[in-house]
Amino acid sequence: MLLPRTGIGIDVHAFAPDDDPQPLWLGGLFWEGEQGLSGHSDGDCVAHAAADALFSACGIGDLGTHFGTDRPDFAGASGVKLLGEAARIVREAGFEIGNVAVQFVANRPKFGPRREESQRVLSQAANAPVSVTATTSDGLGFTGRGEGISAVATALVYPAASPHPGPAKGAPHA
Repeated sequence: MLLPRTGIGIDVHAFAPDDDPQPLWLGGLFWEGEQGLSGHSDGDCVAHAAADALFSACGIGDLGTHFGTDRPDFAGASGVKLLGEAARIVREAGFEIGNVAVQFVANRPKFGPRREESQRVLSQAANAPVSVTATTSDGLGFTGRGEGISAVATALVYPAASPHPGPAKGAPHA
């Protein structure tokens, strides 16, 4: 019996300071005219949380293990690229991806009108279903004060079935 495994990923990024503006990448999308997030890569906390949840489900480290700040080759990397690479690593470790669900907490940007687009981009990167929801914190905490964005993700993976030749000739079928 192949039992599924679940994982959780959390990612948090502060908005970039006004004296060092950054573009906003969130949910795999560029948000024109919005203040960007600080980070080693593009700061896309939705994509990062999704990747972290995949690693967690498989027990193969975390975002820092695979794409840490000590890796200059990932400086400025796209969250979509990191999610795609995470999915490849997960499959290479012997797992298939059932789905990933992400919820981010922020006052902006207004996500609803671009939800389908984001889910399409992230699902394509992971080659698996990725759903994204958004909420606010009703003015509480750093997200409520507009200081940054946080995201929480869950992932469902299952061990890839090894090739099975089927029942022996003459054996009963289950």
